[in-house]
Amino acid sequence: MRTILYAPHRIDIPYKTKKIFLAGSIEMGTAGPWQEEIPAQVDSHYDPLVFCNPRRPDWDWTWEQSMENPKFMEQVTWELDHIEEADIVFFYFDPATKSPISLMELGYAIGRCEYGANVVVFCPDGFWRQGNVEIICNRWGITMHRHLNLAIAELNIKLAMIRGVTHDTQTT
Repeated sequence: MRTILYAPHRIDIPYKTKKIFLAGSIEMGTAGPWQEEIPAQVDSHYDPLVFCNPRRPDWDWTWEQSMENPKFMEQVTWELDHIEEADIVFFYFDPATKSPISLMELGYAIGRCEYGANVVVFCPDGFWRQGNVEIICNRWGITMHRHLNLAIAELNIKLAMIRGVTHDTQTT
């Protein structure tokens, strides 16, 4: 079973269910809805899974970005909480965006884990700060993928590791 959890909703997640936070480019809709595509590409051997999608259907770009704005505070708090609780944080840096918040979240997520253990990064050629992403990933032992299929493959491997599944025991 797969669940897509959209901000700002919260649910109780059963003990064995793994949580993947879909971090990365949104930038006021400049990036396409890439978060919708990722769950279908993850191997079904690792279900049940919850994919946390910060792309909020009711987001209003005119909201003041301030702690005093309850809707904005709710969104940022939701994102930080789910990054902290995630078993894996999957990042995508869309070359059509600047994604400053995603860059900040990458640093935050890396700082919360031991040597990038729970971070997967997809940063295709053309992203304006690809060099920065590559250097921080290299420093923390994280592979920065330039191709989505390789990032998905790593995501599946990380899921196998945290589930204790080996390729020998998987059915094809």
